[in-house]
Amino acid sequence: MKGILYIAHGTRSKKGANEARNFIERVRNRVDIPIQEISFLELTDPLIDEGFRRCVEKGATSITIIPLFLLAAGHIKQDIPESLSVLQAQFPHIRIQLEDPFGVQEIILDAAAELVKRTAGGLQQNDRLLIVGRGSSDPSIQGDFSAIANGIKNRLGIQHVSVCYLAAAEPRLKNGLDTILENAESRVIVLPYLLFSGLLSAEIEREIVKRSKERKQLINTGPLSRHQVFEEIVMERATGA
Repeated sequence: MKGILYIAHGTRSKKGANEARNFIERVRNRVDIPIQEISFLELTDPLIDEGFRRCVEKGATSITIIPLFLLAAGHIKQDIPESLSVLQAQFPHIRIQLEDPFGVQEIILDAAAELVKRTAGGLQQNDRLLIVGRGSSDPSIQGDFSAIANGIKNRLGIQHVSVCYLAAAEPRLKNGLDTILENAESRVIVLPYLLFSGLLSAEIEREIVKRSKERKQLINTGPLSRHQVFEEIVMERATGA
């Protein structure tokens, strides 16, 4: 019998954890598979081990792992596979299939651009966009964000799109905001490249609020999961469509 285990990152933010749970619950209601469990990599219960065991206890003989992660950094390349390797040794009769993270897909770039347009209420060519990533020491992530920035820039038709990070890579959020606001003649839109709310998105909002006292045209789109496309992608992976 097939089971699905969804893995979200986890957060100390109650709001962020609830967003992830509600997101997965909406997907579960649209997927006709009786065994579906949620888990988190860290900071939020249930963790991967408990979610996996729940699937087994309910009779799953094969478990598809669906990570709710945007890009393939350390969590996808190391942390989750290591956890699953331990579980595979404990349950050798269970077939485990690990799906890819969302990655840099055309449909996701379309959705991100649409979210920017929807939040900003239309764009002018001299508007500026700052994409804020979580950040990683994995060098592939900066290459991914270069492709993301170029893809969104082409879709929006604006001249100035830049990227900054919350940790582990440069430039950091404060420098990114200061740089993009310098000599800006029109609005500055901030796109947190995060799936759900949490402490990181709260940090972004705090920095925006500080600068909004001096500049009124500073807009925060909010997390990416505000767009329906992410539910559609997860649903397709869960069903094998």
